[in-house]
Amino acid sequence: MTECKRGEGADCAAFEKKVRTILALKTIAIVGMSPQEDRPSYRVGKYLIEHGYDVIPVRPGGGEILGRAVFASVSEIPRSVDIVDVFRRSEDCEEIARDAVSIGARVLWLQEDVVSPSAEQIAVDAGLLFVMDTCIKKMHAKYIGD
Repeated sequence: MTECKRGEGADCAAFEKKVRTILALKTIAIVGMSPQEDRPSYRVGKYLIEHGYDVIPVRPGGGEILGRAVFASVSEIPRSVDIVDVFRRSEDCEEIARDAVSIGARVLWLQEDVVSPSAEQIAVDAGLLFVMDTCIKKMHAKYIGD
């Protein structure tokens, strides 16, 4: 039997339940969100906004993406965040996990090909829900749909 990965494989009922619980939350900080329309982080952010989520772009340099103010780090966001969604290199995730914990986020979500067992440990130890190596947009389309 194969394990459930990205919502595929054997016995994905627990994974689906967790993802549905997460997707019921509405404020998402996207770490590494690009202002370039051809980048996956931009497309995911745009999709989430179009589906009613409050997206907060996070990347150095400030400015705006999709008409929303950009914050340099998760710790600089001045309001509550439910989900911290990460489009960064795996080695950057420990610090992002600590920031997610410190701001009281409820979820740490690492996008496809972002894998960090140490970030997972930080998040889980602090009581956050955690998803790794999985696209939040694909999971929304799979479990919630348009």
